[in-house]
Amino acid sequence: MSALTEDLAGLVDAVVRPLVEVEEELDITAEETEDGVVLVEIHVSEGDVGKVIGRQGRVIKAIRTLARAAASREGKQVEVELAE
Repeated sequence: MSALTEDLAGLVDAVVRPLVEVEEELDITAEETEDGVVLVEIHVSEGDVGKVIGRQGRVIKAIRTLARAAASREGKQVEVELAE
C-alpha cells in the first residue's frame, strides 16, 4: 500500500471514528485500483450507518470532499464508499 493510500485511510478513519458508537466494528480499507483510483471503503455496524451518512448525506459528502482534496494534492483520484 502506498503512502498516499495509507494517509487517505487514516484521514477517513480520523473523521469517522468519533461518529460511531461501536468502534470494534469500524473497519476502513484502502487500495489502489488498476486504473489508479484509490478506493476507500468504510465498514461500520448497522446502527452507525445513519450517523456516517448524516442527514441528506451531508456527512458522507463532506468525508468524500476531504478525501478528494487530499488526493488532488498528489494528482490522484479517490472514491469513498460506505460498504454495508
